[in-house]
Amino acid sequence: MKLLIYIFSFLITTVSVAQNNTLFEEGNALYNEGKYTDAISKYESILDAEKHSAALYFNLGNAHYKLNNIAPSIYYYEKALQLAPNDKEIQNNIVFARNMTIDAIDVVPEVGFSKLFKNISNTFSFDAWAYISVITMLLFVLLSLLYYFSYSTTRKRLAFIGGSSFLLLCFVSLFFAFNKYDIDKKDRPAIVFQQEALVKSEPNLRSEEAFRLHEGTKVQILDTLENWKKIKLSDGKVGWISSDAIKAL
Repeated sequence: MKLLIYIFSFLITTVSVAQNNTLFEEGNALYNEGKYTDAISKYESILDAEKHSAALYFNLGNAHYKLNNIAPSIYYYEKALQLAPNDKEIQNNIVFARNMTIDAIDVVPEVGFSKLFKNISNTFSFDAWAYISVITMLLFVLLSLLYYFSYSTTRKRLAFIGGSSFLLLCFVSLFFAFNKYDIDKKDRPAIVFQQEALVKSEPNLRSEEAFRLHEGTKVQILDTLENWKKIKLSDGKVGWISSDAIKAL
């Protein structure tokens, strides 16, 4: 019975992949013909099937960019970058899309140890740091056993130095693993989708206006209260915006 279930699941998966590949190719053909709206429809059909890829998001961003849809183009380029952060083509295209936005927001530079730790933590993913921690701990255990069972003074010395070094590396990688986890947890980006959105000083319509944002601007979500999102800009400004005005990445 289990074998039949596995075979049935495999067949469904195979058919689903084939259908999505067909939709993707049809979308690409429509895009090349200049039928960008139809291409978007094909690509979104793949998303409806909960299939995601950097290439799919990249093509969606390109199609929306051709239609001058600022917010959607930036949104999908950002989604593509989440899956392929080092892709030069995506990085180049998102720069062109950002040039269409109205808001000019400065970036407050990080300095000191905070910047250093963040840069090092972002070198690897949380999982990669965790794997490094496990590997260095295993090496520490192996060298500890070598130290314990070795009769040679030289070997004991080398095992002690090597084991101590790997133990230190284990603690360092654990530190950066948890730091990376904290960075990822706090990273809650969103894109403004309204042509012009009011940002309030408090989460209600009666509060005074703090500033205004326009479509395509990237923000960080800090908190949620009913139909309001507390956001922060790259220049440090903070305010409350309607949940309908932004779309989380």
